[in-house]
This record gives sequence, C-alpha cells and structure tokens, in this order.
Amino acid sequence: MMYFDLREEVIQWSSEEIIVPYRSKLDGKKHRYFPDFVITVIDKNGKKKTYMVEVKPYKQTIEPKPQKRMTKKYLREVQTYVINKSKWEYAEEFCKDRGWEFTTITEKDLFGSAGINL
Repeated sequence: MMYFDLREEVIQWSSEEIIVPYRSKLDGKKHRYFPDFVITVIDKNGKKKTYMVEVKPYKQTIEPKPQKRMTKKYLREVQTYVINKSKWEYAEEFCKDRGWEFTTITEKDLFGSAGINL
C-alpha cells in the first residue's frame, strides 16, 4: 500500500471498501464480495483510469486438475475456485458498467519474470 502512496500516477486508492454483490454458483445464494483494491491512476496518456484489483495465490486462480479420489483438500480447492470465479465474473460486469478494469494479481505477477525480482 505504501507503493500506491509513493507513486505520482496513483491519485486515489482504497482497500476493501467497495462491495460487489454476486450470486455464488456453489450455493445459488447472494453474497457480498469486497475486492482487495480500487486504484485510480493517471495513465501515460494523461487520462484517468480506475482498476479493481484482487490479490490471490496463483493456485486459487486456476481450475484444480480432476483427481481420482475426492479428498477434502481437493474438494476445498474446487470450492474456492468456483467461489472466486463467481466473484470475478460479477466484478468484471461491475467494472464494465463503470468504465473500470478488473484484474487479479498473483505472486507470479509480483515476483515472476515480469514482476519484481528479489
């Protein structure tokens, strides 16, 4: 978060202050999703742009590979993925309606070849 405070192009940011209502594909019920960040920046063309950002472990952003045994761990991974996918579909629509962009960031984005190298 200090990163946002120190960047000139970031004109506003908030953490878990926006509520995105969504219906879970897991239970069919309405829930509330609080994205990690909403960041407004001035882009390289001088235009204002807003991003909704979710930070997640990479493993939670990909569909689990089918297993022969239905272990508790595997079922939990499937459940997490289905819930995340439901949230993100609604977040995409929420952002589209406002002219924002939705994105997820993982450790691969932060520490991989395209990100920060420690």
